Amino acid sequence: MIRWLRGSSTERGGNDEQGQKVGSEPGLDRPRRDPGVRVAGNKIGRISENGRIREFAIPTAASAPDGIAVGPDHEVWFAEVLGNKIGRLTKTGAFSEFVVPTQGARPSVITAGPGADLWFTERGSAVDPGEKIGRITTGGEITEFTVPTENSRPLGITLGPDGNLWFTEQIGNNVGRITPEGVVTEFALPHLGSWPWEITDGPDGALWFTELIGNRIGRITTEGAITEFDLPTLGSFPNVIARGPGHTLFFAESEGNRIGRITTQGVINEFPMPTANSQPIGVTEGPDDETVWFTESRGNKIGELILDE
Repeated sequence: MIRWLRGSSTERGGNDEQGQKVGSEPGLDRPRRDPGVRVAGNKIGRISENGRIREFAIPTAASAPDGIAVGPDHEVWFAEVLGNKIGRLTKTGAFSEFVVPTQGARPSVITAGPGADLWFTERGSAVDPGEKIGRITTGGEITEFTVPTENSRPLGITLGPDGNLWFTEQIGNNVGRITPEGVVTEFALPHLGSWPWEITDGPDGALWFTELIGNRIGRITTEGAITEFDLPTLGSFPNVIARGPGHTLFFAESEGNRIGRITTQGVINEFPMPTANSQPIGVTEGPDDETVWFTESRGNKIGELILDE
């Protein structure tokens, strides 16, 4: 069963400095992705289990917040795509912002790494593609590492079970691995033009990722062996993927208008959204073992998928 709660703001869409919709590629009206982040609203949102929503306005105007993660300091960290900053929000609602050294880096996704650091991707733009992975300490010190493939546009990133960071290269068509010391290894996808999008660690000791244009879910071992699973719905545009209850992973299908579930054996189920054309773009496991929460970009709602009914 799916239930949802409408956000207190109706702001949607938005444009970057070149007049293109934030987070979209030319010819693809597709907002970016993450739960808890509001691109046009320029706020960080917090929602309780009973659906109470509170919003926190980011100090930098039109910063286009995107990826969000809990840091090793137990504070909330997020990436500002157009603000070109990494932000931190404390439990008391206080903001700090740290400028990324590379201009136009467009930091996109952030994750807690090993030790006391966080890691993020620098995706750049279609005009000025990014090719760096960033590391930031909880004190705000940033170090950048260049990805070997030029114009690779790294996007998703997650901490792997091997203690390394794993990331996707949208245009490079690779899954990359970077050690805490900054050594990068790349693994090419079997199909060209797949657009690997988001990535997460799975419950089976492997990494799982989405292929936005390839319309697949991919699995890669820490040794670099890749397996792919085709989605039942054509043109579904799978984006964010996250671990779910048990030995499953869940992902959002922004154009398929579904939440998908895949087991570690590759069995796929899809759950249609109650709201037509809602464009789900983010998904995360709930605080219990029975729910998955997701965002609806066009629907302007936060949804909850209840798995025991």
